[in-house]
Amino acid sequence: MFSVFVSRAIAALTLLPLVIAGAAAHAAAGGAYPTKPVRLIVAFPPGAASDLVGRIIVNKVSEQIGQQIIADNRPGAGGNLGLAAAAKSPPDGYTMAIATASIAVSQSLYANPGYDPVKDLTPVARLTSTPNVLLVHPSVPAKTLRQFIELARSRPGKINFGSGGAGTTNHLANELLKHLAKIDMVHVPYKGVTQAMTSMMGGEVDEVVMPVSTALGHIRAGKVRALAVLTEKRIAALPDLPTGIEAGVPGFTMPLWYGMFMPAGTPPEIVNRMSREMIKALESPDVREKLAAQSVEPWPGTSEELRKLLIADIERYGAVARAAGLKPQ
Repeated sequence: MFSVFVSRAIAALTLLPLVIAGAAAHAAAGGAYPTKPVRLIVAFPPGAASDLVGRIIVNKVSEQIGQQIIADNRPGAGGNLGLAAAAKSPPDGYTMAIATASIAVSQSLYANPGYDPVKDLTPVARLTSTPNVLLVHPSVPAKTLRQFIELARSRPGKINFGSGGAGTTNHLANELLKHLAKIDMVHVPYKGVTQAMTSMMGGEVDEVVMPVSTALGHIRAGKVRALAVLTEKRIAALPDLPTGIEAGVPGFTMPLWYGMFMPAGTPPEIVNRMSREMIKALESPDVREKLAAQSVEPWPGTSEELRKLLIADIERYGAVARAAGLKPQ
């Protein structure tokens, strides 16, 4: 009897390393994931559209996975500082980063953005889209985009515009306008577009392009004047606001999307798990209601759909930058 007990004990000890290895593999594959809080890097300041959108979505995801997702704002260099930090983080599933379409723009405007979005980051899920609007300070003597263009032509190099930094869509939108309308304006970059908006309301810059989700309250309060929405069609939140195309500038569109990324090398099982959780959150009625209040449209998509969007937009925005004569800095 004793020999049988010893034999079984030896067999159990022999199998123990395999059991431990299997449990570790199961955890790495997402079976036990996550076992601790997840960090969400936001590459723009608190209050920016990506910050608002990211928090709405990950708060729901946090409920679904039973772990905190803690925002870590890393603004600067048009979003490159935060995304570079995400790219350099351990690929263990405990760091995510929300990115805007600027992740595709910066590759054409920065000689060394600090990371390669295709090689150094793994797409997790496409999240949302939101329109950009062109705004001016109320003191600017232009009530329409056409009047603003004529004003800029009459004052070459005297009109300035703010942006969230070189390589953001709000920067490239104005460079596109300069190219299409043949006008000369001065770029004033900030750490985030919310700071650019604050400076414009303080009279330091004349014009800013920014997401309608961040600008809507200021527009309705009369603190800024909206001249055009940079989409193919008018938007429900501002039905009387013409598009850039309607305002007389063919090709003047600059939509904005958001996507979630993880460091390259993150286990596929974890990426797929978080992708499913993001899409599930975006399909929930309460998240959709909160996004709608910010004039943000849910646009859930898989990791592969986000990858295709990223590659297509790198080429698209690169073509815009080349047409505008912009050189990487």
